[in-house]
Amino acid sequence: MMSLENYWSCVIADDQGSLLYWAANSSLTLVQQLAFKHPLVREKLGLPDKSAPVDPRNSREMDGLEATFTVPLVKKPIQGLSVLELFNLSIKHLSKGEQDRAVRLLRLALEKDPEYARVLIVMGQLLMKDEKLAEATEYLERAISKQLLLTGHPTEVEEIDHLILASLWAGVALAKQGKVAEGIVHLERIANMKEPEDTKSKTHYCDGLFMLSSALASIGRDAEAAKYLQILTTYDPAYATYLKDLESKDNNFAEDLANSKRKDY
Repeated sequence: MMSLENYWSCVIADDQGSLLYWAANSSLTLVQQLAFKHPLVREKLGLPDKSAPVDPRNSREMDGLEATFTVPLVKKPIQGLSVLELFNLSIKHLSKGEQDRAVRLLRLALEKDPEYARVLIVMGQLLMKDEKLAEATEYLERAISKQLLLTGHPTEVEEIDHLILASLWAGVALAKQGKVAEGIVHLERIANMKEPEDTKSKTHYCDGLFMLSSALASIGRDAEAAKYLQILTTYDPAYATYLKDLESKDNNFAEDLANSKRKDY
């Protein structure tokens, strides 16, 4: 298993668009999916190359997103569709790999409602996929402002989930621009939230805590990183591996420091 710092480096350097979709129906967390999409991890596990041609009829990348936001489609002229109907139709196009069409629909939805959180989050993720990180950050931070400033601290399950997701991806988008400290501010917002009761939201909450611990470890704030990993181990004992790795690194550093001081005498 990769160390926290190596995992964070893989996420920040990822240029395969693996940051685009969250999986609502998968037993794998977002964190595991990101790791499995990294070519070095796949090679170690003996998994097939993701760059190999895939039959689009067999692609299930969009299942989680569609399950999260599905509404019945109504046959109307495009201009007559509601924001939610435009959003849902954009997701259908994304599931077919028709990103340009999807983006046009999302932009039309934002003309109707510039602060519609679902659309802002997906636009942010699509822009991250295209490495338009500054613009992605703008959309994601607008979604955060919508949840915090217009509705106050959210209490509804969907609003809580949107705030977690927008904060998570805003943190990653900023870190990919080299603004790790600013990204950590967004990730810490997740840590300061009350643990969600909803199962899907709790999964995203844990993903946010793990991303925060990874970011903290990447800049040497190991004690804080360990604190969040300890919390995560209460949800899933598998996180203990990362905690042990972090503690081992700290012990090795202390031993190296002690040895270097002995040499000075």
